[in-house]
Amino acid sequence: MRASRALPGWLAVAVVFVASAAVLVLEIVGLRLVAPYIGITLETSSAIIGVALAAIAAGAFTGGRLADESDPRRWLGVLLLGGGALMTFVPAVVRRAGETLSGAEGGSVLLLAGLAVFLPAAVLSAVPPMVVKLQLATLAETGTVVGRLSGVGTLGAIAGTFLTGFVLVSRLSSSTILVSTGALLIVAGLALALYLRVGDRLLAAGAIVIGVLGTGIAAFASPQCDVETTYHCARVEADPERPSGQVLLLDTLRHSYVDAEDPTYLEFNYTNAIASVADALAPAGEPIDSLHIGGGGLSLPRYLDATRPGGQSVVLEVDPGVAEVALGLSPPVEASVDLRVVDGRVGLAELSPESFDLVVGDAFGGLSVPWHLTTVETVRDVARVLRPSGAYALNVIDYPPADFARAELATVRAVFPHVLVIGTAGALDRTVGGNYVIVASMSPLPVSAVEERISSRGTPIDVLTSLDAFVGDAQVLTDDHAPVDQLLTPFP
Repeated sequence: MRASRALPGWLAVAVVFVASAAVLVLEIVGLRLVAPYIGITLETSSAIIGVALAAIAAGAFTGGRLADESDPRRWLGVLLLGGGALMTFVPAVVRRAGETLSGAEGGSVLLLAGLAVFLPAAVLSAVPPMVVKLQLATLAETGTVVGRLSGVGTLGAIAGTFLTGFVLVSRLSSSTILVSTGALLIVAGLALALYLRVGDRLLAAGAIVIGVLGTGIAAFASPQCDVETTYHCARVEADPERPSGQVLLLDTLRHSYVDAEDPTYLEFNYTNAIASVADALAPAGEPIDSLHIGGGGLSLPRYLDATRPGGQSVVLEVDPGVAEVALGLSPPVEASVDLRVVDGRVGLAELSPESFDLVVGDAFGGLSVPWHLTTVETVRDVARVLRPSGAYALNVIDYPPADFARAELATVRAVFPHVLVIGTAGALDRTVGGNYVIVASMSPLPVSAVEERISSRGTPIDVLTSLDAFVGDAQVLTDDHAPVDQLLTPFP
């Protein structure tokens, strides 16, 4: 009986290993897919992990029951095929749903996490209990069979985790990873069905599934990406009101603006604020050495190169795809811009003391806030690389009650004795919110010169130097405790 029904040992191990690995690939990449819409937050990570665990539990329960009620051989190929087909749908479905569910509310987070992970993970998680059922011959070896295949499943999950995190994500886009994994599962499901000689109906079903799959992806896929980078769906759009204007969009956020004919033109209020600080630091035309944590479209490095020739701009950008898109914008980036693809905190630690006149922090994008760049330890490292008269200009986005902006301001004040904040009237009185540009230095700041330069630009932003009332009792963020996810108020 066992010889006619059990799978060969190598095949049983391979099927469980592959199904378990695919679930973890889905879980890790799913987090990256949903983050642009609901943020890289503790709630997002918890939702993805929780939904994945719920899917594994549901799949294991259902798979075990089906294995007892029918021949598992009839199901194994179908489950791999179905799980693979569902996985290929995930990128398109998440992008389409993300446009509607954008925001950090709990319901949106859970629903988008569910769309990204639940169904394919549940289908694939039904595979291991079916294989266990096939391999059991007597109750005397239950422990050995269950233990061995459980161990194999865990090893598959570990392999999927390491392969995705250390290899795939650095080389392929999220959509490519999931669609390729899904395609491999589809092929594996068809091959397994043929091997088990239950493939006649499955081949017909497979052809239907693949046809529906192609139609579904065409219907749901979002055409908005020019390039799918490691972290973002990136595209460049022309400004209909300014023929030479180029807008870099990362997912749903207008991230950077570069004028192809005039790099001194700055569209956004916060870039005008930082440029005004740069202009006030030294006499007009004098070179400024700058560090940019977060590259985006390289708007400010281009501005500094045009207005302060002779200076050096070092840019730390974690996303190689964004760096490539930025370099492709016009005008071309000069040799004075040193663009390094590296995490901002890691790249900052590698720089020499007192190397820069200006450090620009522009790595916070709406809901996506890398918390490790918000802490007092990071601010101390920024102070280390600044020259004594240099300034740190940090762009923060927050909305009433602005708890994150207040905490970040308290954190910067814990290191720098001279601090001010620039923003719109609604941001500074916390009635509306938006961009807060925190400016800090070890030396007295040229407040009048900054205000004069802002005024000359006609930018509707103000300077606030009396900060005690704004900061209040806000906490200082540290590497040990930086609850940015809970403090941040997303766009209303």
